[in-house]
Amino acid sequence: MLVNKPNAKAISNPSQRERKPAYKDKLKEVEAVLAIQSNRLDEAKVYMNFEELKKRLADLEPQLANPDLWDNPDAAKALTSSYAQLRDDIGTLETLQNSITDAQTMAELTEELSQDIDSGNAKDADSNIGNIDKCKEIEKALEELEQMTQKLVIQLDNLEIQTLLDKEYDQSDAIVEIHAGAGGTDAQDWAEMLMRMYIRWAEKKGFQVEIEDVTPGQEAGILSATFILKGRYVYGMLRAEKGVHRLVRMSPFDSNHRRHTSFASCEVTPLSEDPSEKIDIDDKDLRIDTYRASGAGGQHVNKTDSAIRITHIPTGIVVCCQNERSQHQNKEKALQILSSKLADLAHMQHQAELANITGPQSEVAWGNQIRSYVLAPFQLVKDLRTQTESGNVEAVLDGTIDEFIKSWLQQQKTSDTTVSLRRPISL
Repeated sequence: MLVNKPNAKAISNPSQRERKPAYKDKLKEVEAVLAIQSNRLDEAKVYMNFEELKKRLADLEPQLANPDLWDNPDAAKALTSSYAQLRDDIGTLETLQNSITDAQTMAELTEELSQDIDSGNAKDADSNIGNIDKCKEIEKALEELEQMTQKLVIQLDNLEIQTLLDKEYDQSDAIVEIHAGAGGTDAQDWAEMLMRMYIRWAEKKGFQVEIEDVTPGQEAGILSATFILKGRYVYGMLRAEKGVHRLVRMSPFDSNHRRHTSFASCEVTPLSEDPSEKIDIDDKDLRIDTYRASGAGGQHVNKTDSAIRITHIPTGIVVCCQNERSQHQNKEKALQILSSKLADLAHMQHQAELANITGPQSEVAWGNQIRSYVLAPFQLVKDLRTQTESGNVEAVLDGTIDEFIKSWLQQQKTSDTTVSLRRPISL
């Protein structure tokens, strides 16, 4: 029986195609992602007016060197705050530019190494054995490049969110209040889950978290909670979270394990660092109650009436604080929160007066309910205002909410632009 011997040349071409390194396609993908991120950074520089930022920073430096700067503490505080923000913005842009340049340089070196391997293969097919170490170097470099590009994407996403925050109080710290709604024990458990979601989000952003008051639920969870998140742009981002959040799941508190729907609300208020200058509070308008703080206890915490509840009688606003060491500190913190809430109320009343003059700008068709978190029978988080969705419910509940925030801010930006274009020009 004759057996045709395969042609060695015919085998070599397919085998060479099979041996085509996978890193070449991966390198092209990384280079494409880097090009996109570079373009995004260039657009951000134009939008933020990078050269003007550097000019303003240089203009402020002589003023900071003035020995009489602190003769006027308020003006000095405003000046140093502006300088720090400008330096932070410029530093962010320059750091991103350096990171992109480093990644591009590494990609170029990896490409040259790949070409060296191709050149060696063209001369001698047996040189593949000597190129194994180079291939390993390329794979290691590609792993590092992928990590660098992923980090760049996240940083530029954060920068894009920052460019959308241009309202009056967007750079302020935030007072966050969570309240359990309809749904009984499930709603109280849901309120605690919502609180954890925002705290995890803040921790990932590097923001400071101060828990001021927590009222435990009857069986599980919490009835309400008040906490402060401190960091630049905290309030601006969390404006997107105001409203009612709905949870749909198989209830762990139902013996029949039926599907339940529960609700919790999130209220966000900008924190005024020195609210006494803006809001005058008459002591006659306040009702101050003291009670023993709840919690794990400790020296003077739940052994004395150190917790404070302040009711502003004209507006009905109630503020509680129990986490400080003394009654005096709790009262001071509660008054700060109350002042911030009154300032926010005055701002909303002013906006309502403007709306009566200019007409409604945009109405949310879905009412107060802004987002649904469905855990059963399928898993989906959907924002009912922007239609933004995520199937990774676990990640969302662990604080990955930037995509929802960004979508809402973009929608508001578009809405504001449309309204300003429609507004009649005064002659």
